[in-house]
Amino acid sequence: MFDISDLFQKYKKIAIYGLSNVTKKVLDQISKEISIIGLLDGYKEDGELYGLPIISIEKAIQEGVELILVVARPGSCKAIAQRIGKTCSEHQIELLDIRGNDLCNPKQIVYHFQNVNGITKKQLWQKIEPYSVISIDLFDTLIMRQVLFSTDVFELVDLRLKQQGIFINDFCGKRLESEKFLAKEDQVMLEEIYDYMIKHYQIPNVHAKQLEELEWKIDYELLVPRKEVCEFMEQVQKSGKNIYIVSDTYYTKNQIKLVLDKCNIFFYADIFASCEYGTAKTQKLFEKVREKLEIDSWIHIGDDIVADIECARTNRIECCQLYSGIDLLDKAGYLGLWQSADKICNRIKIGMFTAKLFNSPFQFETEASKISVKKAYDLGYLFFAPVITDFVLWFAHQMKEENIRNIWFGARDGYLIKKMYDLLVENSITKYFLTSRTAAVRAGMENEDDIRYVTDMKFSGSLQEQMADRFGIQINSAEFDTNAEEDILQYSGLILEASRKMRENYKKYLRTLEPEKKTDIIAFFDFVAKGTTQMFLRKLVSNHMKGFYFLQLEEEQMRDKPVDIVAFYSNQEREKSTIFDDYYVLETMLTAPEASVLEFDKKGKPVYAIETRKKQDIDCFMEAQQGILDYFKTYLKLCPNEVRLEDKVIDEAFLKMIHGVKILDERFLKLNVEDPFFNRMTKITDVL
Repeated sequence: MFDISDLFQKYKKIAIYGLSNVTKKVLDQISKEISIIGLLDGYKEDGELYGLPIISIEKAIQEGVELILVVARPGSCKAIAQRIGKTCSEHQIELLDIRGNDLCNPKQIVYHFQNVNGITKKQLWQKIEPYSVISIDLFDTLIMRQVLFSTDVFELVDLRLKQQGIFINDFCGKRLESEKFLAKEDQVMLEEIYDYMIKHYQIPNVHAKQLEELEWKIDYELLVPRKEVCEFMEQVQKSGKNIYIVSDTYYTKNQIKLVLDKCNIFFYADIFASCEYGTAKTQKLFEKVREKLEIDSWIHIGDDIVADIECARTNRIECCQLYSGIDLLDKAGYLGLWQSADKICNRIKIGMFTAKLFNSPFQFETEASKISVKKAYDLGYLFFAPVITDFVLWFAHQMKEENIRNIWFGARDGYLIKKMYDLLVENSITKYFLTSRTAAVRAGMENEDDIRYVTDMKFSGSLQEQMADRFGIQINSAEFDTNAEEDILQYSGLILEASRKMRENYKKYLRTLEPEKKTDIIAFFDFVAKGTTQMFLRKLVSNHMKGFYFLQLEEEQMRDKPVDIVAFYSNQEREKSTIFDDYYVLETMLTAPEASVLEFDKKGKPVYAIETRKKQDIDCFMEAQQGILDYFKTYLKLCPNEVRLEDKVIDEAFLKMIHGVKILDERFLKLNVEDPFFNRMTKITDVL
């Protein structure tokens, strides 16, 4: 905590946000001559505490408050800023935390920690080496939640209750207020919080045990280990030192053991849970540890500057701070995510992101303290998965709205998307459909207008190469020096005859896929496309084919063509979106492990192109796809269906981070963006 006395020389009217016992400690440091207007809280606007009135933000404005000092943990500070920051800015009220940070002005986005004084593993080892006993904090130090704010757990509980037909007005407010009231004197268990809440607010037809078990179940699913911290502490334990977990928590020792078992944490000798001792670290929990262990000297490790650091020092205990994931996200300026933290679905996305990218507190050991990503898996999970997830949710919604059950996921872009859709939706008839622009064009040539349409799309190569690659026809083009349309049209008879044969072969394959009812609509998925493939496929398929794309290119040029297409990104959105900067990368990562299909033989079997990708290329994007798939599964598990909202703003914020972070997977950096139809190949580093 910085020297708050400096504030009172600048501001005449001050209010303090927070009702915890830490607020009492702050008040004890303030001179009696200083007039504090009142205390604020997110869920209580009346009453009295610590000899001061509890007031609303409106009352603070009326009283002319110039500064609101937020007494809370960093993560909670952000939640408070989300709640009242805009109001404070509108009324020229400063909003500072007890570390002196301006909560109304987001920090500049940075992709490094060059100005952050974090501790390395080597330095930490040196600090703990003289001690035989180490205590360590649990939440945000050893484990972390996959949500942005701890209070998001309450919102998820409320949503689950509503699913069960249980409606409690202002559940989140009542839950938090109950905990705060009880924690003023004692540290209590979760069931006790709910018991008080039910009795105080006279909530019928629900039991404390029922609510306790529900919150516990939801929170249990959200919790993940901080792997590098856990691995480090395992080595500490193996060196012969005794490790004790000391946590401010309303969970019992047995409940904490279940979490630790889930996270494969077994290096501890014992657990000190504040609720079982009736006191917090900011009160007398460290004294309880000293009494039970009968020791006077040890070192404590934790993330919270007040509870873990200042309170340890007050109790004559050596200490060391490890930044939480949210601390690190904050120091990186929230990486452009803060503006989207108003929805619970986005706070889950940010929580999942933080739990992965900032899982380790030892971010300072990388070259130039640059935020870095080591594996293609993490690239998929962190940056590609959010927008792909929202697309699949949108796609499923479209299928439901239009009552379409027959869905063809076109190769090769549909390889992963089909897997994700099948996880989300049951009872649909989904097919992984072997096609490509080349295969559709080769089978779809019916007249010279079709040939002209294709030749209008510039080909980077000779006439001979275009005839071979696009139409599957080998010619000796020595007499022609150009790749002009008139030259290709001289071969129109040859092209159309070859196409007729290919069309019959392709139809043999298509008959195995087509719905029995000719009136059924086929939903055709393509990722990013103009509509060429679909336009030529419609000549081969009896049923109406409606395209559902992630992004349609050159939409205005296809309006007079016989194609029915809707896209996740509308034409209006594309004009203000950054998606054009990055869809090449997405396409490259979503492809299938097999080569592109060129045509079909007489038996209706696919004929594939020669594979140009190396094994390491395929391994790389398959690993990234696994990251996307795992993200999708986790998001579906954590985020209730009724609050899943597609949000392209936050999705694009994640996606464009690939340009800022340091990518360490050499396989990814060696990938090429291929487009055989245009005979073009681009290094992926050229589009990053």
